[in-house]
Amino acid sequence: MAWLTAAPPGNGGTSPKVLLRNGARGVRAAASFLPRRLRGFFADLGPGLITGAADDDPSGISTYSVTGAAFGYAQLWTALFSFPLMVAVQLMCSRLGMVTGRGLAGVIRRRYRRRVLWTACGLLTIANVFNIGADLGGMAEATEMVTGVDSRILVPVYAAVIVSLLFWSSYRRIARLFKWLTLVLFAYVGAGILAHPDWHAVVHATLVPHVEPTAGYIATFVGILGTTISPYLFFWQAGQEVEEERAHGRRSLEAREGATAVELRRAKVDVVTGMFVSNFVMYFIILTTAASLHAHGVTDITTAQQAAEALRPLAGDRAYWLFSLGIIGTGMLSVPILAGSCAYAIAEAAAWRGSLDDRPKNARGFYAVLAVAVGVGLLLDFGGFNAVAMLFWSAVVNGVLAPPLIVLVVLLTSDPKVMGTRVNGPSLRFLGWTTAIVMAVAAAVMLVTTIV
Repeated sequence: MAWLTAAPPGNGGTSPKVLLRNGARGVRAAASFLPRRLRGFFADLGPGLITGAADDDPSGISTYSVTGAAFGYAQLWTALFSFPLMVAVQLMCSRLGMVTGRGLAGVIRRRYRRRVLWTACGLLTIANVFNIGADLGGMAEATEMVTGVDSRILVPVYAAVIVSLLFWSSYRRIARLFKWLTLVLFAYVGAGILAHPDWHAVVHATLVPHVEPTAGYIATFVGILGTTISPYLFFWQAGQEVEEERAHGRRSLEAREGATAVELRRAKVDVVTGMFVSNFVMYFIILTTAASLHAHGVTDITTAQQAAEALRPLAGDRAYWLFSLGIIGTGMLSVPILAGSCAYAIAEAAAWRGSLDDRPKNARGFYAVLAVAVGVGLLLDFGGFNAVAMLFWSAVVNGVLAPPLIVLVVLLTSDPKVMGTRVNGPSLRFLGWTTAIVMAVAAAVMLVTTIV
């Protein structure tokens, strides 16, 4: 159990929009050489694809690595199990943004009492701040692994660089450079194959769920659900859809309200594809660490070096560099998004002016929230927590805090006063409630098994 113990977007905005537009343009440019039907498929990809890619952040990489090392192939089935659940939640958030023309916090503010609104924003902020601290720590430890520079020095450096870029530059510069580093995550596919896994055991573990009534197993299950179905993605998905509308010239709320059946079908293809990409990477990180670490007796990951060893079958001595590039790339993308989604949600809830398009002097409250979120996350890194343990437990925190927000999303998207005739269908509503119940029960069982 040592591996489980730590040692002594509301309204959306420039941040998700820039990432969306850059990513979608790249996909569409590459698709221009494909047959017409495939070109149409890739042309429909946008917010959902980018959201799925962003889901595999440092916390996710660490959680999947811990899972594969600790339990081998035993939790491969969770990739299939979580896929329809995360699709359902993200699709509801996508539809909410498209139909209402508002972000999630804005819709909550107009439909529920202030206590509900601020409770939702509070849950988002707690989950995001803990995630920010974990991601900063993970980036610093991965960098220390290849440079030798003390991670305690690197954590504030990374925090200062990110805040400075968001204050005085734009997220565009971060996204253009670092989004491509996340592609190294697909190295886990090759590494998993080269590690020569027991394919019979892999197929069996994928198709036949295996559950252990232990605190460690339940905690990893909660962590997997928490890092794949994260609160900040709910706000971000809705916000991205609003920004997509604005990018098409629909600047007013009246122009953004409503969505055609064709638009909703395209959004569904987009979200399903994005979540598939996310779970595909998740599956192979678990498989790779199971085949390369667990199979050789490494079941307790406490350092970045141990996690990086999973890539050795593919990268050899360069495994540390490959792992570090993935952690740094996903961290430089996810930390600004985590902080930005806090700022957008709170600004929208308080009816403040706020956008990364604005200069700090014109949106002081917005930028204050952003800076405080990163600052508090930074302080968590000096609490004596092990970086890998903190990354893992940040996913668990997400898993515990997500159910109430999922309930809100299901209620809002099933309400004719909010969605008009575009309310959830029976299957989507069923999957939404199932997701909330499964995550809530898993969190409760984890608490009981931990205490007992």
